[in-house]
Amino acid sequence: MTVSGESEAEMAASQAMALPVAEQLQQLLGLEFEALKAQDLDRFEHLQTAKTDLLSELARLCPDSEVLQAHADWQDLKDVLVDCRDMHRRNAMLIERKLDAIRGALRSLSAGHASSPVEVYDRLGKMSRFSKGRGVNEA
Repeated sequence: MTVSGESEAEMAASQAMALPVAEQLQQLLGLEFEALKAQDLDRFEHLQTAKTDLLSELARLCPDSEVLQAHADWQDLKDVLVDCRDMHRRNAMLIERKLDAIRGALRSLSAGHASSPVEVYDRLGKMSRFSKGRGVNEA
């Protein structure tokens, strides 16, 4: 018996099932990054359900972290999980950057000075400058 109460055979079986699930998660995180880069929110949302399912399956198959760290047999899985963690962090940073850009755009649209010039396109598609503070007759 091992520390977690599983036999060596049960642990080996869990290991054999967990690695392909972790590799699927790794692939899914790559797809998630591509969806984020392309700003394909529908695809991103669709991937979230599959990601949650894979994470639940990994939680079911993997021993607790102490056992995982103590046994060298789990090294392949640990390597994939570390890569998944790094990919998740990369995706989270990309989301945060996009949110910061959106927040900045919203701030510039809503908090500008009334007299600051803004460049817009006119009816002919040419850039023109106007001040936000001008009246309807001046625009």
